[in-house]
Amino acid sequence: MNDELTIPSGAKETLPTVFGYIGIGIAFGIVGKASGLSPLLVTLMSIITYAGSAQFVIVSMLVTHSPMLSIIFSVFLVNSRMILMSTTLAPYFKRESLLKNVLVGTLLTDESFALGMNKLNYTAGRLNFSWFNTANVISYLTWIISSLVGAVLGNFISNPEKYGLDFALVAMFIGLLYLQLISDKSIKFELQLTVVGFVLVAIYLGLIFIPSSLLILLVTLVACTFGVVMKHVVF
Repeated sequence: MNDELTIPSGAKETLPTVFGYIGIGIAFGIVGKASGLSPLLVTLMSIITYAGSAQFVIVSMLVTHSPMLSIIFSVFLVNSRMILMSTTLAPYFKRESLLKNVLVGTLLTDESFALGMNKLNYTAGRLNFSWFNTANVISYLTWIISSLVGAVLGNFISNPEKYGLDFALVAMFIGLLYLQLISDKSIKFELQLTVVGFVLVAIYLGLIFIPSSLLILLVTLVACTFGVVMKHVVF
């Protein structure tokens, strides 16, 4: 990464995350096709819903003939973390128009958010619409195309886990986390590792008692509070 906030810079720095979108997008397409959805429906879901984890939830609940309200509520819980991410990003786009803010928020993903937070380490805490929208649009188009390809391949591949496609997104997040840890010099490395360890333990224990869709939001809030307290009291 560098300190440029241009369209070419955004395209170049988003490319490494594209492979994660391709892997999980193809996996979703295969799962959607195996669940009885046509390639057209799979593609339309990626265009309209555009939320990897939520789309897997929708497909699994449609297969079990769950009530529509249950599907809507489940998707809301799964995607509720986007409220926190959008709130975090909002101050960086205060000078942009309402339309540009809506575009950034609409196409925001976990990956583009992590990419943006990492970019802050190189730009003295600045972000702009050109750079972020480029990252979002590339991610969006990659996801749509990958889903369609997966749906077509679904006629030939019935078990995506066999090829490790289900791990693609996890691997990408590990890479993004590593880049954040080594790039952010404003926070002590020991503090970052402490918070990461806290999150791992909280997730592991929380899965015993709390649904995973709600757990992500709760752990995010608790971990942020824990990090702030540790920074001011210990570090």
